[in-house]
Amino acid sequence: MSDCCAVKSNPEPIWKNRLVLVAAAISSVLALSYFLPLLVPFRHAFIGYLQMVAWPLALGLVIGGIVDYYIPREYVSLVLAGRRKRSIVYAVMWGFLMTLCSHGILALAVQLYKKGASPASVVAFLLASPWANFPLTLLLVGFFGPARAAYIILSAILTALFTGWIFQILERRGLIESNPHTVEVDADFDLAQDIRRRAAEYRFDLARDLKGVARGVKELAGMSLWWIMIGMSMAAAAGAYIPQQFFHRFMGKTLLGMLVTLGLATVIETCSEGSSPLAFEIYRQSGALGNALVFLMAGVATDYTEIGLLWVNAGRRTALWLPVVGVPFIMFFGWLANVLF
Repeated sequence: MSDCCAVKSNPEPIWKNRLVLVAAAISSVLALSYFLPLLVPFRHAFIGYLQMVAWPLALGLVIGGIVDYYIPREYVSLVLAGRRKRSIVYAVMWGFLMTLCSHGILALAVQLYKKGASPASVVAFLLASPWANFPLTLLLVGFFGPARAAYIILSAILTALFTGWIFQILERRGLIESNPHTVEVDADFDLAQDIRRRAAEYRFDLARDLKGVARGVKELAGMSLWWIMIGMSMAAAAGAYIPQQFFHRFMGKTLLGMLVTLGLATVIETCSEGSSPLAFEIYRQSGALGNALVFLMAGVATDYTEIGLLWVNAGRRTALWLPVVGVPFIMFFGWLANVLF
């Protein structure tokens, strides 16, 4: 049932491994913080972010490893690589079923791309899953109440759908890269029949399966974890050294307030569960639900971690189009929230 046939290659020298280099740099700064008081706030902020994202990120890597080992590329290409609008709907629906925050979703999104999902489906999945997943729905209801939480979730779903459909148009016109991992699936391919066939042929082997999943986790971590660590470092620096009064003073229920919120969401976007309390604090202090919505959603569309991962894995044009297409929808729904609420 495995779709993983690894080809052995010469291992990369450790001094050229980006994950090792980034981890060493961050560890050095954290170590220096015990001798330089100026770095203490950074250490506290970074450790706080690490505690928030560690388990969802680990879960995202494990799910990605399971997808890599067990899910054939033909399945992902069939469901998430089509040019029909329903491919985007499937991507958003799958995002709703995920129980991961934005950092965990990053690892899984990269794995879906490796398996053949189109850039449009990956972008829709990225935009929908951190804010439209079921567990976070309950969290938002607790913070904002049913009506306001429902508006935020609906805005996330619509933003993901519209952005994904526009990305399909961009791909058809050659304005973004196509996924080289996508495989052609025969028109008469029967998904249910193929699943039954593979299930009948599958023979359980715990050691083999664990080794295959672990290999997928390792490959996925090498592609995504170093970018996520860079993003966490920049978020920790912003959280540590931007005065809290700034948030309350410049985030009023105005266009300027929304633009300031957009700028801050770009540099301090962290785990979705971690961002939700801060978004509620913005709403509580300013009374601007739209600003809270922009803070929650714009991080995914503008954050350097998401854009960097798309740049490296999907291509620079795909990465640059993400904020160009996604941010106007987010700002519109934010403005509408300030008008309605």
